[in-house]
Amino acid sequence: MLRKILFILLLPIVVSAQKHHEVGIFAGTSSYYGDLQDKLFPEGGYRACGGLTYKYFPHPSVGFRFGATYASLYGADSLSASTAVKRRNLNFQTNIFEASAGIEANMIPVDFDEYKFSPYAFAGIALFYYNPYTMGNNDEKVYLRPLSTEGQGLRQYPDRRVYSLVNVGFPLGFGLKTLIGNKVLISTEIGFRYTATDYLDDVSKSYVNMDTLFKYKGKQSVDLSFRTDELPNWDGNYPNDKFVRGNNMKTDWYWFAGINIAIYFDAFGNPLRSLKTRCPRRIFR
Repeated sequence: MLRKILFILLLPIVVSAQKHHEVGIFAGTSSYYGDLQDKLFPEGGYRACGGLTYKYFPHPSVGFRFGATYASLYGADSLSASTAVKRRNLNFQTNIFEASAGIEANMIPVDFDEYKFSPYAFAGIALFYYNPYTMGNNDEKVYLRPLSTEGQGLRQYPDRRVYSLVNVGFPLGFGLKTLIGNKVLISTEIGFRYTATDYLDDVSKSYVNMDTLFKYKGKQSVDLSFRTDELPNWDGNYPNDKFVRGNNMKTDWYWFAGINIAIYFDAFGNPLRSLKTRCPRRIFR
């Protein structure tokens, strides 16, 4: 009985709803927030991002969104305003490949017959691949995970597992969209990704014993796990296990911001409906 009542109440919405599809391209900028970047909107370090989007709206107010995005992230202690952080002297870069799915809600039901502008919000889940690297002493690209810079995977540090290069993020964001004519949707948005890893930048906990790291991972691992010695006026003391390297009390974030240009398939795929909205009415006497 309850199902029948709900169906009757929702029937007017379902009948009046105008389903549509949106297929588009996204381009913009990306940044990250973590151990090597303590500001959500830093002064520098931004990189480009781009991707493909698909949205399906069974109702003009609520729809499902899917995306595939490529981005580059960067962080460096040299960009920090803190002298202590600058002395740590670490840096990283990584490329991000993300596939996401979620729900999008229009504050105003977008429909080319009526409303053509709306703010919106979205939330969802994402699966992403990353692989942090840095530039070595000879300006060569060096991937950081195999070096176990914080003792990941070494038997002397059983609490430090080798982190996965595939992880989960949780997109949350908002934007503004405008329907141009009845075929093109242009939207600007920003989406933050809370991740389930603290190793997006290969920094999380404390330094490890340099002799142990040298024995099991080699000189390059020691060189790139501790880089204060590359600065002038270094005092010559290597850190031990008690010296903090990162903050493992919080995980890393990254975000995308940009413009999405999409085709509104309800209008594009139904020219008769499109013409009907444009043709003037004739009055027959």
